[in-house]
Amino acid sequence: MNVVNEGRKVRYNERFKENGINVNFVTGSKGKLTIRTYERGVEDETWSCGTGSVAAAIALDLEGKTLPNCDVEVVANGGVLYVSFKRTEEGFTDIWLKGPATKVYEGMIEIPKI
Repeated sequence: MNVVNEGRKVRYNERFKENGINVNFVTGSKGKLTIRTYERGVEDETWSCGTGSVAAAIALDLEGKTLPNCDVEVVANGGVLYVSFKRTEEGFTDIWLKGPATKVYEGMIEIPKI
């Protein structure tokens, strides 16, 4: 799938065009999902999206495709993350996104005095 082309179609759809949205493409099964993200602002595919990963894991649970009391494994281009949560009658609580935090860039900028 061409994430950039398909993501742009949704992101710039008349319904979302004014503020834009991130677009996540997700496939999932029991306790595991694969996600690819087109991110607004970047206007390209990114390695992962924490918010999208959590939302996708909760959607997987709503479809009955998670295992009780287990983390949902989220496979993204940037690596593997895990989402855990508790589901109650009122909704979801104790939501956690777990995985490595890796520095991918360092830079410096000089700001001139005004």
